[in-house]
Amino acid sequence: MNVKSDAKAEVGQTESLEKGSVLKEILEANQKFIQQFQPVKLSHHPRKKIAVVTCMDTRLVDFLEPAMGLKRGDAKIIKNAGNTVPAEVIRSLAAAIYSLGVKEVLVVGHTHCGMAHVDEQKLANSMRENGISEEVIAGLNLKEWIGAISDEESNVKEMVKEIKASPVIPSQVPVHGLIIDIETGMLRVVA
Repeated sequence: MNVKSDAKAEVGQTESLEKGSVLKEILEANQKFIQQFQPVKLSHHPRKKIAVVTCMDTRLVDFLEPAMGLKRGDAKIIKNAGNTVPAEVIRSLAAAIYSLGVKEVLVVGHTHCGMAHVDEQKLANSMRENGISEEVIAGLNLKEWIGAISDEESNVKEMVKEIKASPVIPSQVPVHGLIIDIETGMLRVVA
C-alpha cells in the first residue's frame, strides 16, 4: 500500500471512530483485554474433535459453549442465520473433517429463533429502505436466501439430514441435532 492509500485508510478509520461507531468501544475493550490476557499456544485442531453448526443469534454468545462444556480450542464453531447448511457450511465441515481432525458434528438450534419468524415483505421493505434495488430483491427467494426456517426443531432435523446426505461428508462421521433452550440453557437431542 502506498502512502496516499495509507492516509486514506487512516481517515476512514478516524471517521468510523468519530461517528459513534461501536468500533471505538471495541478497541478500548481490546486494550484492556490484552493487558490482562495470558497468551497460550493452542492447536488449530479442536481438542474434542467436534464441529458445531449453530445460529448467529446474539443470545448464544458466552452461553452456548459453556452450556455445552466447551472451552477455547475444544471445537470448530460455524455460525450463520438459522444454523442452516448451505454449500459454505458443508465446505467448512469438510475442511474440519479432512484437515483438522473433526470426528463428530453437532447441529445446535435454539428456541425462539428469529429466523423462524421472518416476514418476507418486511425484509423486502427494509432492503428497499437501505437502497437495494427492486431488480436485486426480485432475483432472490428472500426466505430461502436469508435462511428463514419453518420451526426450530424441524430445521435442525433437516440440517442433520442435509449434512449426512452430502457426498463429501463421510458416513462414519456421526451427525447429531440438538436444541438449546435460549432461556435455561438446557440441551435436548432431536436428531
